[in-house]
Amino acid sequence: MSKTGPLPLSVAIIGGGFAGIGTAIRLKQKRIDNIAVFERGTAVGGTWRDNTYPGAACDIPSRLYSYSFAPNPDWSHTYSGSAEILQYIERMVEDFGVRPFLRLGHNVTGVSWIDAEQVWELSFTDQVPVRARSVVMASGPLANASFPSIRGIESYEGHKIHSARWDHDYDFTDKKVAVIGTGASGVQIVPELVKVAKSVKVFQRTPGWALSRTNFATSQRTKDIYRRFPATQTLARKAWFWGHESVALGVVWNSPLTRVVEGVGKMHLRRQVKDPWLRRQLTPDFRAGCKRLLMTSAFYPALQKDNCTLVTWPIARLAPKGIRTVEGIEHQADVIVFATGFDVSKTGTPVPVTGRDGRVLADEWSSGAKAYKSIAVSGYPNMYFTFGPNSGPGHSSALVYMEAQIDYLVDAISYGLAREAVLDVRADRQLDYNTDLQRRLQKTTWNSGCSSWYLTEDGFNATMFPGFASQYVGQLAEVDYDDYTVTQYLPSASASRLDATV
Repeated sequence: MSKTGPLPLSVAIIGGGFAGIGTAIRLKQKRIDNIAVFERGTAVGGTWRDNTYPGAACDIPSRLYSYSFAPNPDWSHTYSGSAEILQYIERMVEDFGVRPFLRLGHNVTGVSWIDAEQVWELSFTDQVPVRARSVVMASGPLANASFPSIRGIESYEGHKIHSARWDHDYDFTDKKVAVIGTGASGVQIVPELVKVAKSVKVFQRTPGWALSRTNFATSQRTKDIYRRFPATQTLARKAWFWGHESVALGVVWNSPLTRVVEGVGKMHLRRQVKDPWLRRQLTPDFRAGCKRLLMTSAFYPALQKDNCTLVTWPIARLAPKGIRTVEGIEHQADVIVFATGFDVSKTGTPVPVTGRDGRVLADEWSSGAKAYKSIAVSGYPNMYFTFGPNSGPGHSSALVYMEAQIDYLVDAISYGLAREAVLDVRADRQLDYNTDLQRRLQKTTWNSGCSSWYLTEDGFNATMFPGFASQYVGQLAEVDYDDYTVTQYLPSASASRLDATV
């Protein structure tokens, strides 16, 4: 330690979910341990800590929705529930010795580049600022939840619950329940609520393409084989991976296989819903893949229960006693469940970020977020993103994409630390990458005309990657340092020793 104080952190990681924990593990494996994971909550887990609503589960098979470097032979089912996924994250923290790096209860309020010191400074709600050589923005795209902007929402006198902030103390027994939203969360919540509520009214804005979800229990024999012969689980993961890669041909691009996916979806609907009018209400009018595919075998049967009603009239406003739809009917409800309303950062940043020369990332992203390979943004040196712009999968596991991002940024950070250097992606390489990316996106189903959370209001797609998962992983297989300007720390920055106490 120098006379002027301790060194800054080598790496500050913002977010304690899958991405943040995975980054800490891989950095530690590279013997980079002067790191901290700043998590605003009181526990790790991110999305899977927050989403504890009834029926919460992943719609990607567990073998694929996990890290290849942290296999879990004990998954109980093909598709795991939120509690089991959270246990997996917590187990990684313990198994890989990440807990000493955790700084829980640290709500980051801003990140600013200090050019004279060649460091980032993180500010917090109630803690002293911290400085770090590199920053990893590992806050997920669905980290911030809020009630949607619906006219009259403040006038409603009943109970309001957001799917990502579930109220487990509320008793739904014999209650009149309204559910707004029939996306991935809504189709999981409704089947559970119809079991206990007096009545459930489901307010649908747009029907989605739904496919059957068969969730088999994993036998003890299979678990034992995976534990004794880990290579078998690796093979199972690869089988799931390539199976999902084939799905891309039908959902990423509008192709003859898209008709196949739609045919399977219509068959699933016809098999489960016998009433022609209800089937018509549940049939999408857009190409499969344009919105997120729904994986459910329970939603359609739940809608046909005696205590459940599907409402397709648009919502006009909320009233003191319930929801008014545009045709003038007021649907009274004791509680409204909002299965929608995430603050997805397509045109801003979840945390204010100020880069070189006072540039503000939210301003640069005001017309749509852009980055180089989803990872880095020019003018924000030694800053890396997980699940950054255009890294969303439409057909595969987010963890496959995330693991590739983590390995890439860990290599870049290792390179910079070893050389006491600052890496800043070149603006021309970033522009070329995004020009080609947006050209390719125009040919995908996501840009084929439907309205979705993938797009900004003016139709800019800052969310999805227009290709196979294997293509995305391939482009991150190694860091091309010619794409970056690499400069040594300033003499004053190398000599200074900044306070990194947390």
